[in-house]
Amino acid sequence: MLFSPRIIAFILSIIITTITVTFLQFVQGISVAMLFVAGTSCFISSFFFIFYTIDILIFQEILSITERIQKLEVNDFSVSEQSLIKSNNPIKKLNEDVFVYVAKKQKEIDELKRMEQFRREFLADVSHELKTPIFAAQGFVHTLIDGAIEDIKNRDRFLSKAAKSLDGLDALVRDLVVLSQIESGDLKMQVKAIDILEITYDVIEQLEHKAKSRGVIIKIKTKKKTEIKVMADAQRISQVMTNLIDNAIKYGKEKGTITIAFFEEKKNFEISVEDDGAGIPPEHLVRVFERFYRIDKSRSRETGGTGLGLAIVKHIINSHGSKITVASKLDHGAKFSFKLEKADQPLYNSKLEALVAEAN
Repeated sequence: MLFSPRIIAFILSIIITTITVTFLQFVQGISVAMLFVAGTSCFISSFFFIFYTIDILIFQEILSITERIQKLEVNDFSVSEQSLIKSNNPIKKLNEDVFVYVAKKQKEIDELKRMEQFRREFLADVSHELKTPIFAAQGFVHTLIDGAIEDIKNRDRFLSKAAKSLDGLDALVRDLVVLSQIESGDLKMQVKAIDILEITYDVIEQLEHKAKSRGVIIKIKTKKKTEIKVMADAQRISQVMTNLIDNAIKYGKEKGTITIAFFEEKKNFEISVEDDGAGIPPEHLVRVFERFYRIDKSRSRETGGTGLGLAIVKHIINSHGSKITVASKLDHGAKFSFKLEKADQPLYNSKLEALVAEAN
């Protein structure tokens, strides 16, 4: 240690002894022997007094505090223990440790405050989303109980609306469960070699009626006509494609076009879903993947949906070690893109070949 308690005590004792002996030389009748005894006594007493004061009362306490802070840093933040031990000056090290520790704790406090705000907003959103279908179904059921059940025409209409509200509630709860499982890690991805082109055709087939009702044409753009092999969870990627294509149908232009593109890279395939609708305003782009975030709340209510689709998409893609991005210009539609790792295993699917041949 550059300035240990012994060195500091020795230097200060020399200074005190020198000053004392210098002043004693001006005293009349004092001999050299007396000066030597006085100097030696002064040095020894000063040395041990200063050493005890610095080492026991200051340095040891500082070192004790430093060690405790280091233990907290190692336990709380996984800081390298070796990097914490290196120190020449315990006072300087203590100052650095306290500063770093307080900064980290402040960051942790800020994060906790942000999460608390997020929880409050989330609970408010969930309460609102649950309240709407519950109150709607409750209103129709009570209307039937109050006598409308005798009117066959109104009875069927009210029961149909109540069923629709309960279906929406069921979809919301299922999406919340899926999102919670993905975020907590309880829902494990069954990653294996899959054909995402086949999955895309299956999704388009399921959404064909909805697309036709709005006059939407869905196009697939790819150089590979038979199969596109990626490493992914088939069920979850199907959910991703369903959400993205369904959103493109709902929010794209009526009688418009949706383009699903597959671009081959060295190690990945980039998949994109693009519509030609009204687009997303720039201020909303960074928030479209938040839970229950709706750009146009009135239109979102009309088109249905739980408000969790894109949040689920984001978490599923993140669980595959990738990320989803969105690009949009007003009146020029929106484009959602993500990448998946290529698969090495060869796949063969006669159904897909038939679908591609039919599409061509």
